Order: sequence, then structure tokens, then C-alpha cells
Amino acid sequence: MNLRALVVDDEALARQRIRDLLRRSTDIELVGECADGLAAVKAIEDLRPDLVFLDIQMPELDGFGVVEAVGAERMPPTLFVTAYDQHALKAFEVHALDYLLKPFSPERFHQALDRARRWCLRAGPEKVPDLEALLASLRQERPWVDRLLVRQGDRHMLVKTSALQWIEAEDNYVRLHVEGTSHLLRQTMSGLLARLDPAQFRRIHRSAIVNLDCIKEFQPWTGGDLMVIMRDGTRLTLSRTYREQFGEWL
Repeated sequence: MNLRALVVDDEALARQRIRDLLRRSTDIELVGECADGLAAVKAIEDLRPDLVFLDIQMPELDGFGVVEAVGAERMPPTLFVTAYDQHALKAFEVHALDYLLKPFSPERFHQALDRARRWCLRAGPEKVPDLEALLASLRQERPWVDRLLVRQGDRHMLVKTSALQWIEAEDNYVRLHVEGTSHLLRQTMSGLLARLDPAQFRRIHRSAIVNLDCIKEFQPWTGGDLMVIMRDGTRLTLSRTYREQFGEWL
């Protein structure tokens, strides 16, 4: 059985090195290469490879952003290619399928490939990679995101978190309101809030998060709640449950 592999790295020489090493394995078919995270998300969704070689440090959307955009539970088995230090690598050793620390030798590459091959073929005692736990662990090293990947029709686009005005819950999604338009993102309110800088974003209601820079004023409302007037004129409710977070403002 041949395994269909996708290589993702923003450096052409790095992609070439992996491509050359893969030629030694007759059971691996290279189905695509990507030079950035946005292209990688589309390729993973369209090509559905059996195995992904995923560089972590890429501009705009990094390797972790790719996993989050595709969904950890929908990611194919993934070999991370990284230049992270030994402290961060502990998370990979616990949660990931395997990783390749740049620069890696041909021997190390094929060792990792053999492990990936066993997992893909469901043979051997390999532990199921837990990419969600990996992301949670690594967020302790880089807790706040500055960009979110959203789908617009058949395209993906990056939205800077600083451009978000407010966020509302919508069934199993959240709706991001950005400068006169909005985008749906498959995420929970609590999950998204954990990724946003608390110095800039606060939850004001079980169904609303606001960018503090976009608040115009607070007005009295009923039952101890307050009305939050955003700079674009949107009126939101600050419930008593979350009012304590604004003690320094009120």
C-alpha cells in the first residue's frame, strides 16, 4: 500500500531535501508541496493525504495554525519539521506522531518515516497522536494568537485579531465582526477566548466577547446589567456575571 504524502515548508531547499529523501522509499507517493500555511490548509482538505510533513515556523499562518484551521481531529498523521529548542520539544515527544529537528540527517528522517508508516498502516503499538493536547501544551509557550484563519466561500483568508470588533456565539460557531463584515469560525467562545490576549479582549456576556479598543461607552441598563455601545454603533449587554472584569473602568 502506497502512502500519499504532502510536504509543507516555506523554504524551497527544505522541500527539496524532503522530496529527495522520499525518493528512496518506493511506497511513498508525493502528492503535493506547499510553501505557506494557507495553501497547506486547502491542500489537506482537497488532497486528503495520508501523511503530512509540516514545517512549524512559517510566516502569516504557521504549522500550528494549519492544524487549528483543519481541526486537530481531522489532521492526517503529521511529522512536524521544527527548529524549536529542547524545552518545547518535550511536548512533541509526549503528544505528536514524531518531529524532525532541523537540520536532520537521512538516518533520522527515515527513522521518523518508519514510525509514521507504522501508524498510517495501523501496525505496531504506536500511540494515537494527540494533536489537540499538543496544541494546548504549546499554547503555554505562545498563548495569544495575532491572526485567525477564516473561510470565505471557497477561499481562506487571515484576519488580524486586532481588527476584530466583537465576537458572538452562533450555535457551534462564533461570528467574528470585522469592520462592517463578519466571518463564521468553528470554535467555542471559551476556546477562542483562551487564544486571545486578555489585555485586549474581554467576555461581557455568555454570547459576546468585545475588543476593548472598540468600546465607545457604557450605559445603565436593567437588572444590574449595562449597555455597551461599540464605536460602530452596535449595542451589546454587559451582564452582571462578567461586570467584575471591568472594575477598573466602571
